[in-house]
Amino acid sequence: MAATLTTPGPPGALTGFTVGVTAARRREELTALLTRRGAQVVEAPVLRILPLADDQALREATERCLAAPLDYVVATTGVGWRGWMSAAEGWGRGAALAGACQGAVVLTRGPKATGAVRASGLRESHSPDSEATDELLTWLLARPLDGRRIAVQEHGVRLDAFAAALRERGAEVVSVPVYRWAPPEDPGAVRRLLDQTVRRRLHALTFTSAPAITALLAAATAEGLYGELVDALREDVLPVCVGALCARPLTDLGLPAVHPERGRLGSLVRLLADTLPPRTRREVPLDGLVLTLQGNAALVDGDGRLLSPRGAAVLRALAARPGHVLSRADLLRAAWPDATADEHAVEAAVGRLRAALGPHASLIRTVPKRGYRLAAL
Repeated sequence: MAATLTTPGPPGALTGFTVGVTAARRREELTALLTRRGAQVVEAPVLRILPLADDQALREATERCLAAPLDYVVATTGVGWRGWMSAAEGWGRGAALAGACQGAVVLTRGPKATGAVRASGLRESHSPDSEATDELLTWLLARPLDGRRIAVQEHGVRLDAFAAALRERGAEVVSVPVYRWAPPEDPGAVRRLLDQTVRRRLHALTFTSAPAITALLAAATAEGLYGELVDALREDVLPVCVGALCARPLTDLGLPAVHPERGRLGSLVRLLADTLPPRTRREVPLDGLVLTLQGNAALVDGDGRLLSPRGAAVLRALAARPGHVLSRADLLRAAWPDATADEHAVEAAVGRLRAALGPHASLIRTVPKRGYRLAAL
């Protein structure tokens, strides 16, 4: 799957911003929510989920669960639990698995897992206030576990430390790998996403799982871009995660990841809409109009115009001193800080910027032999 650029609709809270989407599951939903608010979206799933129906490891784990009564069952994700129940039903073992879980104490990690368990006709006995797997482990370790059988539904990554802690207390643990992550279908899309991130062509990068972060960091390492990726996420590209657990690989690196209080895609997009505009938004009164700069967009009295990153940098430099003349050398320093270019590049960029502004092109005035200025009151 190639990285795709989705064009935004009418001006919205995220107009002018380019957001990277790394998710495989629910990618279309997240992209739709972002574009509805005006964002441009670069899609590049960094992982894919292996199908369940032919997963022999899942089938074998299910049979182990049915070999003897279970004392505890741990549900860690809603999609994982539903996938497990669905796969068992397809194998003709759905009723047996439901009965085995019915006779056990069911623990759930967060509201999504709780909802999936209830939808399958079961009730949870305990669910921690947070969505932390550590809290489930603490609850279990407070009980006598010697000889107890515990099924742990994994969620994309192995929970080896979780299972080991239970086994040390004498429990028999059946790890259930309901879905597992695999490399992306299109590694080229991931490389292009990395390139746009380190070049600061993205304003934000979204993550819906911790394994996706780990996979992107690993891809950056393989491409020799690890340091540049970390610098970009620390300085200019906002990493936004669906929840605190998802953000942990970034926070462990000291990176300023943000996440909503509720782990929902809608909450993630609302957080982006609240966070990104104040980082770049600037309003400039000009000749009876109000020019608003936001990301790579110019909004002139509500008329939104998408600009190239270079054009936005030129316009932002001019808007910093409306009415004042900036020489071509001034604009070179402002819009080409790390590139080799000459004053002809400035002239070409201004021409493209005027074309993008359309009926508002006259806001940029040429001052012969001196440079350019933004029309002021």
